[in-house]
Amino acid sequence: MRVALFVTCLADAMFPDVGRATVAVLERLGVDVVFPPGQTCCGQMHVNTGYPRQATKLVRNHVAAFEPFDYVVAPSGSCVGSVRHQHAMVARNAGDTALADRAQSVAGRTYELSEFLVDVLGVEDVGAAYPHRVTYHPTCHSLRMLRVDDKPLRLLRRVRGLDLVELPGADQCCGFGGTFAVKNADTSTAMLADKMRNVLSTRAEAVCAGDSSCLMHIGGGLSRLRTGVRPVHLAEILASTGSLS
Repeated sequence: MRVALFVTCLADAMFPDVGRATVAVLERLGVDVVFPPGQTCCGQMHVNTGYPRQATKLVRNHVAAFEPFDYVVAPSGSCVGSVRHQHAMVARNAGDTALADRAQSVAGRTYELSEFLVDVLGVEDVGAAYPHRVTYHPTCHSLRMLRVDDKPLRLLRRVRGLDLVELPGADQCCGFGGTFAVKNADTSTAMLADKMRNVLSTRAEAVCAGDSSCLMHIGGGLSRLRTGVRPVHLAEILASTGSLS
């Protein structure tokens, strides 16, 4: 099994530890992980802001980079959602049916990390240890586009020493939404305030999610309030083998 890491723009530019953690978890489970150096942005932000024609080149590049592999894994429900739900559509709208077929094939082999671990590898206990009180925020794309359901929670429940506490209003958006947070700052901030209030009500030490984008938004708000609650990606918890002493 040859698995390609689709690291995503945010992990590449801002949160490299998330990419490293994803590789660490997969290699611990005996997976041969390859990093295709030709990968770039998947084009989600272009499509979502009204530039699908400009995204076509990115879709073509993505397909070329990942087509040779058995599976593609990314630490992001958002980017995997784009690959599955936008790439073939972008290619078809550009009149390139051959690319659309290739994009659909790659999309069918592309998984968010928790999906790959549970559905493909059939693993819930990845050998992790994280002795902290944690609450989990299910990001919108993982919840509504990918429908990962409780897979991240099943993985977290098998982490040794982790005290998992339920997040009130867990299915409510944190208010990020990419450019939404910039174009609708007041609404975004109000949604963030609700999410932070619910996180703080759990008295968790860390808030976990499967997307760095949402964690950046929530973590930024928590940091500005000096709450001491830290944002931690699911991959980082699953990669941890910290002492329980």
